[in-house]
Amino acid sequence: MRAAILHAPRQFSIVDLPTPEMGPRDVLARPTAVGICGTDFHIFEGEANYNFDAQGRPVPLEQCPQVLGHEITAVVERLGNEVDDLRVGDRVVVDQGWNCFSQGRPPCEYCATGDLHQCEFYLEQGISGIPGGMAELLRVPAVNAVRVAAHLPFPRAALTEPLACILHALELAQQTFTRYKLPTAAHPKPENPIRTALICGAGPAGLLFLQCLRGVCGFQGNILVIEPNPAKRALVASFGGEAVDPGGSDLVTQILDRTGGRGVEFLVDAAGHGPLYQDIPGMLRKQGTLVMYGHGHHNASLGLMNALQYREARVVAATGASGGFDARRRPRVYQRALQLLEEEKIVVSPLITHAYNGLPAGLAAFEKDRFLPDYIKGVITFA
Repeated sequence: MRAAILHAPRQFSIVDLPTPEMGPRDVLARPTAVGICGTDFHIFEGEANYNFDAQGRPVPLEQCPQVLGHEITAVVERLGNEVDDLRVGDRVVVDQGWNCFSQGRPPCEYCATGDLHQCEFYLEQGISGIPGGMAELLRVPAVNAVRVAAHLPFPRAALTEPLACILHALELAQQTFTRYKLPTAAHPKPENPIRTALICGAGPAGLLFLQCLRGVCGFQGNILVIEPNPAKRALVASFGGEAVDPGGSDLVTQILDRTGGRGVEFLVDAAGHGPLYQDIPGMLRKQGTLVMYGHGHHNASLGLMNALQYREARVVAATGASGGFDARRRPRVYQRALQLLEEEKIVVSPLITHAYNGLPAGLAAFEKDRFLPDYIKGVITFA
């Protein structure tokens, strides 16, 4: 089978690899659409490496090349002999995180509490060394394959994974003890509600956070979104947010002006831009909540956290798409995210600005397209 392997930072090759070997609880799936994530770009650039050895040290790409791609939709091609709840030809979205149930183990303490993306034995397709979706065939544990409704196009279904991660991050924020509260199903009108939320960055994650705050959490307050790109600022307005141009004037002054000097009670870092942390203490109200979602944070000192510590910020560090299992050990948060896409309660078509037919075309996103002014999200499709 053909696959794109990253064998060193910024060095892709399209090569022939053996067909993946299946276990009795696996399916062999043919990827149909793979979203390209900011994490893929970080790995490509050599800025991040999540493939660790037994001592927790990153394994260089030169020693262990990777097949990237973790936002995966696929069609089932073959079934393991113990798989009885999927059929050949089923359209599925893939939870790329291999937890205890994926690997046929008794549940560890994390899987036992539904924190599947923190599994003690966690592996991750396309990120931690096991092959991802930028290939013609993929081995998938059957419990990691969630059926997709026939009417949902594969490129839109590929955004199930990032949406599931946003849902998990917001659930963590709702569960965190803090002075200022987001609405929840149990308390739609909390006693001390958040008045203003701020999202840093209007990339795919920021725009999904905006939609989820409005449409999933039922947040009715003002949502400010910092974004330098005019096209993305226009999307912010269409999704019910108020765009802030960081180049217009001093950023902290702009946020304080828009909140009557109060600052925001809830802030999401969806950009991973390290120097931004110099401004966050001036924008975030004391004992407000900071959701750390974006990755990267280069060119920033840990000393920038001092002011946040002084203000007793509630820091929520969120990653992955934990959220418990259904009776067949499939991930509930993926099912919830998929349902939101199928019912068009979360709209992702405007986020997909670049579609690529096949692996050779898709590599353009890594080399040049992601730097284009209109680029938000790329998706590779397979005929």
